[in-house]
Amino acid sequence: MTAGAAGWLPLSQGERSVAIEVLVNGPLSRSELARRLGLSAGSLTRLTKPLIESGLLVEVPEAGVPAETRQGRPSQPLDVVADSGFFLGFKITEDMVYGVVTTLRSHIVARHDRPLTTHDPAEVADLLAAMTADLAAAHPGLAGIGIGVGGFVQDRAVVGESPFLLWRDVPLAELVRRRTGLPVVVENDVAALVEAETWFGAGRGLDRFVVLTIGAGLGYGLVLGGKRVPFAEEDRGFGRHWIVDPNGPLTPDGRRGSAVSLLTIPNIRYQVQAATGRDRTYEEILALAAAGDPMPARVVEEAARALGTLVAQISNFVMPQRILLAGEGVGLMDVAGGTVEETVRDHRHPLAAPVDLETKVSDFHDWARGAAVLAIKVLVLGSAEA
Repeated sequence: MTAGAAGWLPLSQGERSVAIEVLVNGPLSRSELARRLGLSAGSLTRLTKPLIESGLLVEVPEAGVPAETRQGRPSQPLDVVADSGFFLGFKITEDMVYGVVTTLRSHIVARHDRPLTTHDPAEVADLLAAMTADLAAAHPGLAGIGIGVGGFVQDRAVVGESPFLLWRDVPLAELVRRRTGLPVVVENDVAALVEAETWFGAGRGLDRFVVLTIGAGLGYGLVLGGKRVPFAEEDRGFGRHWIVDPNGPLTPDGRRGSAVSLLTIPNIRYQVQAATGRDRTYEEILALAAAGDPMPARVVEEAARALGTLVAQISNFVMPQRILLAGEGVGLMDVAGGTVEETVRDHRHPLAAPVDLETKVSDFHDWARGAAVLAIKVLVLGSAEA
């Protein structure tokens, strides 16, 4: 850990449990905190004292209670000092690196983006180190770095395979750690986004929660019991083998009717170009569909039905309390949201509870924030538990 990093690290196991409970659910009274963790008042005092002294936790006024009527320190709730540590998150795409600095509560306080002109691992690590230095100049308390990459990641350290970067077995965490001196966590970008939404976003406090992302690819994340469920396909092209319509369109790689062939931005663009001979951006296709242009409207309608089918199937089998739809392709909902909702209803039992489908208009800084949250989780929880 370099000088200037969070002074309260590392935490003992007991201190972690207290810090996490307050971080995610605070501010909390001492009695409520003890009840949630099954601790005696004495044990709680022993664990919270060093956290308060180190500046991670702070006693805050009780909401709505006048100062003159408070009953001393034991009644004062505890909260996290959000700016007691700053975390850096990077999202690497095929041609850009998006960087953010967040507080301990994942609030973005700085953004810094740079074009990616090479996929050479050493040069990419050099760029990340240079961006870290730029951001550290204004935020010297950086405690760690999280990096989100599209692809298969091993042990939160090695990019085993990334189709966007054409990488295999790249020890990215070590390359960046050597150049920055900071602890580094690398993860699949969708997995990082799911972690962020579970702790600080749409999935906060939910037992069963799903994230579905549409954009350059498809991403899926499942949370059960408040924890993300890892699975092999999440890092290896989710949806490529999920056949939505066996008679659906072919993609350049020969897949027919899969969720990827119908829903991803590159394949929607490919279908329109194949039919019209013109290369259109995704935004142009959505605008043309909204205006009633027949071919773009047909392709967008098929994509909407595919999305509705996916949402319904996920709901039927997982029974989530909420599904978050995110990614750069969510503009589909603005144009064909009615078709999505109608398809969901058609594929659900008439008496099934309505699907709580939340749409998040996001950019790549949200993905970078997800990587920063993963760094927070690993450093606060410990890598074995995150």
